[in-house]
Amino acid sequence: MGPSVGPDPALSWSATRPVVSFGEPEGYDGPARPRPIGVRIGPRTAAAAACLVLGLGLVGGAVTGSWLVGDSAAAGARDSFATAKSLWHSVPVDTLFPPSVAGKGAGPGDADRTWTRIAVAPDSGCKGAFDPLLRKALAPVGCERLLRATYTDATQSYVTTVGLLFTKADATAMTALDTRFTKEGLDRRRDLMPRPYAAQDTVAAAFGTEQRASWTVSVLTDAPVVVYAVSGWADGRTVDEAQPAEAAMESGAGTAVAQAGLGHEAQGLADRIERALRRNVGSAATEQPS
Repeated sequence: MGPSVGPDPALSWSATRPVVSFGEPEGYDGPARPRPIGVRIGPRTAAAAACLVLGLGLVGGAVTGSWLVGDSAAAGARDSFATAKSLWHSVPVDTLFPPSVAGKGAGPGDADRTWTRIAVAPDSGCKGAFDPLLRKALAPVGCERLLRATYTDATQSYVTTVGLLFTKADATAMTALDTRFTKEGLDRRRDLMPRPYAAQDTVAAAFGTEQRASWTVSVLTDAPVVVYAVSGWADGRTVDEAQPAEAAMESGAGTAVAQAGLGHEAQGLADRIERALRRNVGSAATEQPS
């Protein structure tokens, strides 16, 4: 295997309150005999009125508190979404795509997996990166930047390309796209498979469109990002019938793709790159000045 291809790790991608009266105050008739001015209320009535005011205060406070918490949560979500949008140029390559990724329990039968990065594609737009139908399906959210890296397993038997598509969309558009992918099963259609990144002078040099075996596509709704991965054999063999990772990972799946664990390769690596992305969003949001 040749040397890894990729950017220098040190570089980044380039109201009014209610008034309740408890009664009239007492005056004095004569030397020391109290005389009520207006209507006098008994102690039980006064106590009940006090409870009423207290209850109103508690309810009002609770409602106000919930509004404040809701506003705060919404603001935090907006901040995180905005932070995620800029990660492609503010976070180093090795942070988004670590040189080595551990996948504890990620393989068939909960076997552990380790993936080694063998190539990082130059950050780019999306031209030529997707098959026509997938490009059309993703068009509503636009393409701000596309980051890709290709990994191999510990035995160098399999290769997997994982991608982070940073979109131009807001949260509403991302939610709409996620809903469409889910309802129409777009993430399971073979004609919507992502393309691999085949890097020369690596074990993935022959990893082309005909070698795609299993894949996964995840549309995030809390970040303007689409995470995907596509896997295949490292020896360049063609695949007659690719299988979505979800199906290939089902218990009892008997296809060659499933038996080889290629669904686990795609899903396991995509999951861990997505988790790293979320951690970076959280860290960046925390570091921003308030």
